[in-house]
Amino acid sequence: MDTPDQPQIYLITPPQIELEIFPSLLASILDTHAIACVRLALASKDEDVLSRAADVLREVTHARDVALVITDHLQMVDRLGLDGVHLRDAARTVRHARKELHEDAIVGAHCGTSRHDGMSAGEAGADYVCFGPVQASALGDGSFAELDLFRWWSEVIEVPVVAEGALDVDMIRTLAPMTDFFGIADEIWGTEDPAATLGTLISAML
Repeated sequence: MDTPDQPQIYLITPPQIELEIFPSLLASILDTHAIACVRLALASKDEDVLSRAADVLREVTHARDVALVITDHLQMVDRLGLDGVHLRDAARTVRHARKELHEDAIVGAHCGTSRHDGMSAGEAGADYVCFGPVQASALGDGSFAELDLFRWWSEVIEVPVVAEGALDVDMIRTLAPMTDFFGIADEIWGTEDPAATLGTLISAML
């Protein structure tokens, strides 16, 4: 994924989608806004459910020259013609994924709030490192990736960084100079008009 001066949007699917509705919604968003990558992040572990969703969303994303990655399911990437994998275990399986996937595959690592895990993932060959949530919320254990982590990373480390989780207009405005991508998920899917909500978030980067 390229990293221009202004952060790009990395769109993350809801944990459950309706295949009769969601592909059209996704297509309308991709036609309205510039999206760098889409992550298929379903909660299901049913191979058939994941495969059908991947097949449908791949048609939508690839028709618009947008990369599609999947959360964790490394063995499904090449079989389903996806562009890569997003790993949620920090640096632990990055090196293995790099060996298993084709040379141009995207390998991303979610490293929570840990600078050490982020550095380890980068050294293991991750194409990007994801930190978050970016502020405290009622979800999880309350820990969050502080601004100093993003500031330090942007100044010292060349591996692209994604800010993800608990984003809002104020946090996007604050983090825009320190991150390469914003991982957008719940911030838009629960709203009446996800495309319009995303437009509001994008405007905060300008």
